[in-house]
Amino acid sequence: MDWLSIVGGLAILTAGAELLIRGSTELARRFGVSDLLIGLTLVGFGTSMPELVSSVQAAMLGSPGVAVGNVVGSNIINILFILGLSVVIAPFAVDRKSFARDGVVVLLATAAAIGVSMTGEFSRAAGWAFLAAIVGYILYAFMTERRAPDSPKAEAHAEIGAETKRGPKSPFLDIVFALAGLALLIVGAKFLVTGAINIAGSLGVSETIIGLTVVAVGTSLPELVTSVMAALRGKSALALGNVVGSNIYNIFGILGVTAVIHPVTAPPEIVAFNNWVMLGATLLLILFATTRSRLDRLEGAVMVAAYVAYVVWLVINA
Repeated sequence: MDWLSIVGGLAILTAGAELLIRGSTELARRFGVSDLLIGLTLVGFGTSMPELVSSVQAAMLGSPGVAVGNVVGSNIINILFILGLSVVIAPFAVDRKSFARDGVVVLLATAAAIGVSMTGEFSRAAGWAFLAAIVGYILYAFMTERRAPDSPKAEAHAEIGAETKRGPKSPFLDIVFALAGLALLIVGAKFLVTGAINIAGSLGVSETIIGLTVVAVGTSLPELVTSVMAALRGKSALALGNVVGSNIYNIFGILGVTAVIHPVTAPPEIVAFNNWVMLGATLLLILFATTRSRLDRLEGAVMVAAYVAYVVWLVINA
């Protein structure tokens, strides 16, 4: 029943995120919000909503291992497995100038998460600081991209916004879609987190391990689908933007909101080991993306193999 709770929770989360994105983006368009801003904000937050609601639920249930492990594990899988798989499917050239901004921000966000975790707690003060950082990042990105609409970054975000599936044609139904999506996210997260906590107890492993693996993999499914579909269409460069943007949202947005709502203890396993895997994955991404301004299949295979090795290590040491 616990595994059924997890599978059902993930299905409900996925449906909730889809409804929320459709309803909220359609409402935004009605108010004249540009595809660029939609791609920068609503789509990014929408695909990260499963992580957000799951981490908040876990924090409120007193399970910091699931709450923080979900974010750290998602960031690791985003880079090593999701991006790695996308590159294996379709290698692509990297625009170093476009990558420079977000590459620096994701590295700073990763360092900030590690620094705060070493204090022992993600406090409300840290949460507000993270939220200020994500707002500042979005404002800066929007202003720079609006001034250069022909830049690869601006075009990518505008394309993401434009390709977002349309919602209903009625403003009332747009609101219903958005609210229904939010309700489903809350219900799905409850099933997912409760099942994960129960499974950790029955298997005799820490909740942190379950958060880093089962929960993180499940809540990263929207990013996986989006990135793989982009790669299959020959647009793997979009996968790079999706992954980097998602990791920034995960740390500054998800950890920020979670800490503001319910401060969480930094799990010792994450402070001692998994944080450094997240940092190593981020540095590996930056290295691969900037050395030859291209991500090729060998580099993608290395990232996927690194993720498999990481999961095997977690299982062996569970």
